[in-house]
Amino acid sequence: MATPQDVGKRGLVGRMWGWAKRIGPWTVVGLFAAGIIFWGGFNWALEITNTETFCISCHEMEENVFKEYRNTIHYTNRTGVRATCPDCHVPREWRHKIVRKIQASNELWHKMLGTINTPAKFNAKRLELAQHEWARMKATDSRECRNCHDYTYMDFAEQGRRANRLHEQGFSEGKTCIDCHKGIAHSLPPIDQQIGAPKESAAAK
Repeated sequence: MATPQDVGKRGLVGRMWGWAKRIGPWTVVGLFAAGIIFWGGFNWALEITNTETFCISCHEMEENVFKEYRNTIHYTNRTGVRATCPDCHVPREWRHKIVRKIQASNELWHKMLGTINTPAKFNAKRLELAQHEWARMKATDSRECRNCHDYTYMDFAEQGRRANRLHEQGFSEGKTCIDCHKGIAHSLPPIDQQIGAPKESAAAK
């Protein structure tokens, strides 16, 4: 005996089949192909904007944060494993990535306004920009950091005594990466340099 759900499904399928017959099979095939092309093009454009080359295509990034990043362990190290701009600043999961891309549209507006188009302007805004990024990472439990770093896989015995102690303490207190590792890839604003945050970041590597 057919259930109401079965009837509803057949009704939906029947309506779709009727619609397909009315517009013709080739139209359906064309719409399907157009959908694939649109989705492929959208995903391709999304990935293009998710590369280091794209990130440093504007001089604001290339002349400021990228230069700083090139002098850090994330850029060059003994293992040859390198974290690029999107590895740290763009989520990998699709839904989080889309949200981040929408948020980043604000950066295009400030690009047009020339908000940080000189080193002086950038340094004047450095603390504000850093605080926004720290807050974002704090809110997501340093999600992008955990693409490569995870407490679960840390061998504390292989770490230095101070790093071992701080990591185990941070783990027990429910801290997230950005709580201790500000300034690990970019220069800290002067206010944080005064309280010695770089020393803690370097020691906890």
